[in-house]
Amino acid sequence: MTVTRFAPSPTGYLHVGNLRTALFNYLIARKSGGQFILRLDDTDPERSTQEYADGIQEDLEWLGLTWDRIERQSERLDRYAAAADTLRERGRFYEAFETPTELELKRKKLLNMGKPPVYDRAALDLSEAEKEKLRAERGDGVWRFKLDQERIEWTDGILGDISIDAASVSDPVLIRADGQVLYTIASVVDDTEMGITHVVRGSDHVTNTATQIQIIEALGGTVPSFAHHSLLTGPQGEALSKRLGTLALRDLRDRGVEPLALLSHMARLGSSDPIGLRGSMEELIEGFDLTKFGSAPTKFDVEDLFPITAHHLQGLPVAAVKDTLDGLGVPTDLQEPFWLVARDNITTRHDLAGWWTLCTEGADPVIDDEDKDFVAEALSLLPDGPFAADTWRTWTSAVKEKTGRKGRGLFMPLRKALTGMDHGPDMSSLMPLLQVVKAKA
Repeated sequence: MTVTRFAPSPTGYLHVGNLRTALFNYLIARKSGGQFILRLDDTDPERSTQEYADGIQEDLEWLGLTWDRIERQSERLDRYAAAADTLRERGRFYEAFETPTELELKRKKLLNMGKPPVYDRAALDLSEAEKEKLRAERGDGVWRFKLDQERIEWTDGILGDISIDAASVSDPVLIRADGQVLYTIASVVDDTEMGITHVVRGSDHVTNTATQIQIIEALGGTVPSFAHHSLLTGPQGEALSKRLGTLALRDLRDRGVEPLALLSHMARLGSSDPIGLRGSMEELIEGFDLTKFGSAPTKFDVEDLFPITAHHLQGLPVAAVKDTLDGLGVPTDLQEPFWLVARDNITTRHDLAGWWTLCTEGADPVIDDEDKDFVAEALSLLPDGPFAADTWRTWTSAVKEKTGRKGRGLFMPLRKALTGMDHGPDMSSLMPLLQVVKAKA
């Protein structure tokens, strides 16, 4: 059975980059009838908060990305300690005591010599007496995993065949000097013990994957299938990382982006399939194919989400927006005709408020100087409300007969006088909803 996971850190709110990883793993699991696990990487007690943990779940629920179970790494510290003991027993874990300053000096020296800045494993040469002395002077050291310095190879689900020379990579620190377990070992232990079969994540994890493969093997686990999707950039190819704070999912929600519009966009962005609205989550799941994604950086423009949102709204029945209409105070008997009039003229649900205000309070009329007398005469012919479906036709016919105007010269000034706009829904449908037109104009 396919088992995937999404493992965010509850140290901030989810953004579009996180969503890409969550969505890919979700779609893979659902398409195969497998399991999707939400795993909170909350081993950093100083930065992890319940507020962010709740926010992550709220965002996923808003999108409909439901999980089969939730796990918290903070509740599994004993499992990571056991794995660390196993690595020590197998000679793959060692304590190192260099200060950050010492490590930086070593790094600069290697770079100046034209060599890769790889940790020199000096700690492996320390005697027990030397280690005790360093502990007494500096406190506990960090714990590094001893890589087998050979090529690490796997076939990536997106990038194809990958080969990394472990000799070009520093032995990774898995446990900090203060005892905090780091992501690399926690993730490996969880993936192994939770039976994760497929891991999809950003291409910035490729080197991390190489070291994790060796750790999995050292612990006797089964290496999952890895795939690394491209990273998102801004619309001009600029780094998106600096803007991610403005691309939080909750901010997109506040701006009116519809969940299915966002998912439809993200499930195809960077693939060979055209981007377009999908009708349902089931359609998204069925059409997802990881092999169609490329490795090139993928441009993301938040403005692209709004035409898809508008398209999605145009296809919704009134029942799907009842809560929104109730919140605006639209009477039940007017909700369907109002929605049918408004839905083709909005980008997000937020735009409904303006149309309902137009219906209930009228608009500030827009009347060109050359049309002032014409509009005044036309309004004198407008019958008292309430208006009916044939009011617009009857009224404009009377105005045409009285003034001789026709075509755009007849209809546009009247539309602008009644709605304050030169565009909008069919006036025959809108008129029955207008309640204060004559007084306002």
